Amino acid sequence: LRIVVNAAAIFAAVKLLPGLHFTGTFMQLAGVALVFGVINSFLKPILTILTCPLQVLTLGLFGFLLNGLLLLLTAYLSQKFGFDFKVDGLLWAIVGGVVIGIVSTALSLLVPGKQD
Repeated sequence: LRIVVNAAAIFAAVKLLPGLHFTGTFMQLAGVALVFGVINSFLKPILTILTCPLQVLTLGLFGFLLNGLLLLLTAYLSQKFGFDFKVDGLLWAIVGGVVIGIVSTALSLLVPGKQD
């Protein structure tokens, strides 16, 4: 169910932002969402702990940069897996990360069941 929420959030970001691009089927979008979910589940917690001093110094603003970098990594790995998801640069990745976060949170609140 989390993959569907991530896929919908990525789809919304692609439709809203001209710097994010995806062409393909829903199953391919689910593949991108799976890559995104794996990166956020395993890599993000480690990087958040390692960059804790920067998070404190920037009052949490470094988190936006970290989310953007992880979205760029998602785009890179998605292309390696044959999914056509592209991000035009770091600025679009940061904005895309914000949009994906907002949409994902909103959809998670609407979906009944266990909350993360």
